[in-house]
Amino acid sequence: MHKHYTGLIERYRDRLPVSANTRIISLNEGNTPMIQLQNIPRILGKDVDIYVKFEGLNPTGSFKDRGMTMAVTKAVEEGSQAIICASTGNTSAAAAAYAARAGIKAFVLIPDGKIALGKLAQTLMYNATIIQINGNFDQGMELVKKVANHAPVTIVNSINPFRLEGQKTAAFEIVDDLGFAPDYHCLPVGNAGNISAYWKGYKEYALDRVCGNRPIMCGYQAAGAAPFLAGHPIENPETIATAIRIGNPQSWDLAWAAQQESGGWFDKFTDADILVAQKMLSQYEGVFCEPASATSLAGAMQDIKSGKIPEGSKIVCTLTGNGIKDPEIAMQQCADSKPVTIDADLDAVKRAILDSL
Repeated sequence: MHKHYTGLIERYRDRLPVSANTRIISLNEGNTPMIQLQNIPRILGKDVDIYVKFEGLNPTGSFKDRGMTMAVTKAVEEGSQAIICASTGNTSAAAAAYAARAGIKAFVLIPDGKIALGKLAQTLMYNATIIQINGNFDQGMELVKKVANHAPVTIVNSINPFRLEGQKTAAFEIVDDLGFAPDYHCLPVGNAGNISAYWKGYKEYALDRVCGNRPIMCGYQAAGAAPFLAGHPIENPETIATAIRIGNPQSWDLAWAAQQESGGWFDKFTDADILVAQKMLSQYEGVFCEPASATSLAGAMQDIKSGKIPEGSKIVCTLTGNGIKDPEIAMQQCADSKPVTIDADLDAVKRAILDSL
């Protein structure tokens, strides 16, 4: 009998902290595609299987929906009438959308002038109260933690443990789709909740013998926002990859544990490296992700080429957000590929086509 998919909480209800009476706040998030790359492995000249988990096809266009469905569901269950978060963009969009769905208020703190246009537009359309601060994400996060002690609001950043409960379901989906856990899992790392959540999911499935192995976790950062490489918080992080422009990750200890327990590593990449990977995904595979997402592929490609990830490996790269989130960067990357303007004439169209072949 056909069953309508109604979101990740219903799919994994027995593995999440909800009861039969819990009102589920969902936008049918999750169930995102695992796309096996066909052309990039050939370009690399290596015998590897690379899959991308395209989280940019969640309802608000990023992986944040996974955690937000759980965080807002539990906030409503506990009687909260408002939620609050600090955000570089994706969290604010997800929080605002799920608050709208629940019928409660959302407050978001964002760095003034440091949020991609697509994310700001979403948050405005979902009718959140947006507070722009003259500071960065890390300063916003500290303010959110303090204000929650003085106002009746629930924090829905990844310090909220229910966020990671929702996000761990991506690991479940990967194993359910592939029939096994990958050898290596590559992720962009900003606030570090996602690498922590994936590791939690893989450990739970391995403990219950749903899969026989756990992947090596590889976390990649932008060079200008790489506290895990520095070994300490970065006071003024800077990168074109706004989603990971975070200098003081809130899931610091959990992320280190994921790296160490899995035998994995952290690395960092320049903005140029990240943009090359983003463009390769688009032009060779037809997958358009936001810049921060492409950090996972930049890392995977480097480590495959160097042999650190050996041939024969099965690799999953998480693409955290949709490319439409950050149209300005995409347009800058394609500045040399401007549309050709011609007369509305058949011969002119044919000439334009022949000239480009």
